[in-house]
Amino acid sequence: MDPASTIDFARSAILVLLTIIAPAMLTALVVGLGIGLLQALTQIQEQTLVFVPKIVATFIVLLICLPFAGAAMSGLMNDVAARIAAY
Repeated sequence: MDPASTIDFARSAILVLLTIIAPAMLTALVVGLGIGLLQALTQIQEQTLVFVPKIVATFIVLLICLPFAGAAMSGLMNDVAARIAAY
């Protein structure tokens, strides 16, 4: 495997990783921001209040996006198998 194809494979793997993780990360960001705003408005400064809603929302989004993530990983695996068969 030459360096150009190795870099291309790494780039495609990173892009698949980012597309799989982006919905969960954006959900955690939005929920954390919303809870933080609610804490600032109500002056409740409990540090652990953010974690449970953030975890629940992230798990729900991961369950919803599971078929999409499987398809993305399957596409990457097909690309890997095609690269192996080509050499």
